[in-house]
Amino acid sequence: MANHLSAMKRIRQNAVRRTANRYFKKTARTAIKKLRSMEDKAAAVKFLPRVVSMVDRLAKSGAWHKNKASNIKSSLMRYMAAN
Repeated sequence: MANHLSAMKRIRQNAVRRTANRYFKKTARTAIKKLRSMEDKAAAVKFLPRVVSMVDRLAKSGAWHKNKASNIKSSLMRYMAAN
């Protein structure tokens, strides 16, 4: 266990951030799956910017690597163009 106040505070901060990151990552993954499973093209086109925004925010915060975010967005764009 930590002996310094600053180390104990860091442990608390890390726990809060880990929980938040898990929530945002899971929400984004679910949104990506939802987008890929949509049957209605118009609804999918309307939903795409929200998903891209989620992915960009995860990359900006460092929860996902910027290249991973770019690959996900690229694959979604190709998927939308094909369907």
